[in-house]
Amino acid sequence: MNAAQAATSGADGVAAAIRERIVVGDYAPGQRLVEADLTADLGASRGTVRTALIQLEQTGLVERIANRGARVRTIDVDDAVRLLEVRMVVEGLCAARAAENATSADVAELREIAAAMRDAVAAGETAVYSDLNARLHEAVRRIADQHVATEVLLGLQARNVRHQFRLASRPGRPQVSLPEHLALIDEICAKDPAAAERAARRHVASVIAALRS
Repeated sequence: MNAAQAATSGADGVAAAIRERIVVGDYAPGQRLVEADLTADLGASRGTVRTALIQLEQTGLVERIANRGARVRTIDVDDAVRLLEVRMVVEGLCAARAAENATSADVAELREIAAAMRDAVAAGETAVYSDLNARLHEAVRRIADQHVATEVLLGLQARNVRHQFRLASRPGRPQVSLPEHLALIDEICAKDPAAAERAARRHVASVIAALRS
């Protein structure tokens, strides 16, 4: 690994750490991200921190203001809804492609995730359910094998991560989203692209409605 690759690798880790702090609320929307403070907190070099902030700016999670440095980007509910409206279309595409491509091994994996989701909700394990939610959507993207759609979705999720985290933590939300996820899994496993697309769109529409409320 050369020096440039090492720096990029280090920046990836620092970017992930900053992203996690934004997600859980340690860094609030609009808060300044001072390079010197981040260098001390994260034990990284000033250059690595700067590269990480540039990466986060490119995903829309951080904004850099001339002569004032970087700060956590503020996304209001209206902007969050606009991002989700785009996500609804792309999620539908991925679900349809996943239904077309799903192998017997993919079906088994999705059924396993579905069973684990049911168990997590029944046990009130919100954090476990959240992890399974992420695993499900990653599996659908992988099965869909549509790399452009995947890039778009990851970018949209990065920009909307704070609202999504707060929504996922809302009491009763897993009980609402579980049947939506199970319907999505059922349609993909049935290899019905049109029905899978509709299921994906219904799920994101539900997220939009919950966010607006």
